[in-house]
Amino acid sequence: MQSAPASLGSGAAQVHPQSDIDRTMAARLRQLEVVPLQRKFAQQGAFLYLPEFLPAAITAQLSAAVAAVASAVNRNYLPWHKQGGSVSRHVLDRSAPCVAELYRSPALMGWLERVAGERLQMSPATDPHAYALYFYTRPGDHIGWHYDTSYYAGRRYTLLFGVIDESSCRLEYQLHTRDKTVDIVAGSMQIPPGGLVFFNGDTLRHRITPLGSGERRVSLTFEYVTDPTMRGWRRFVSNMKDAVAYFGFRQVFRRRVRTIPKPRSNAGSGRT
Repeated sequence: MQSAPASLGSGAAQVHPQSDIDRTMAARLRQLEVVPLQRKFAQQGAFLYLPEFLPAAITAQLSAAVAAVASAVNRNYLPWHKQGGSVSRHVLDRSAPCVAELYRSPALMGWLERVAGERLQMSPATDPHAYALYFYTRPGDHIGWHYDTSYYAGRRYTLLFGVIDESSCRLEYQLHTRDKTVDIVAGSMQIPPGGLVFFNGDTLRHRITPLGSGERRVSLTFEYVTDPTMRGWRRFVSNMKDAVAYFGFRQVFRRRVRTIPKPRSNAGSGRT
């Protein structure tokens, strides 16, 4: 793990003025000792689980966000790999802005930077995965073994929050799979509402086991990166994956078209 620069966290603190959510998070994070968590994160190969992390008031807002976007869930199915529903940041921005407030919280980002030991940046506004809700609501909903592969130039860190868990689903994971100097360590857990899992997406192999009948599970993920640049061909691959496996072509590609500025016409302006 890289050593943290002395000014770590200062960039995040300048992103937005303090919101109620940021103040609530700042108060909560002052209760946590960072150094032991830094050590545990490093020892586990960039992985940390805290079953009680979010303040109850914020967890309640996230639960309300689930209800607000329930009609906009995009169902997806990839044989032998995944089945479930997804709601992208673009829908959340319109219907549940509290999620974006939490994602941008300087207090949260600064704390994550200290745990990870390097500066983190928010994903670009065009990335539907920057923050997204994942719905497991039908029997058999699951996702198979995978890494949260980064198509960005830098590393991608995933922050996973439990929002609703009325299920037998488990997050199963394997640590150190890409470090030949350390034995692989396997684990399994349920993530209660307000619980946190924070990890380097390129190094943690993980899956969610299938949902049982009459069960329900909804989780929220945030994506932070160390370098938000992405080459054109990687952007294409990333967009296709998001469209097919998560949010649908209309959500992914229509949003990208809308974010490209239209050239300004000079007709009638008197300019040459």
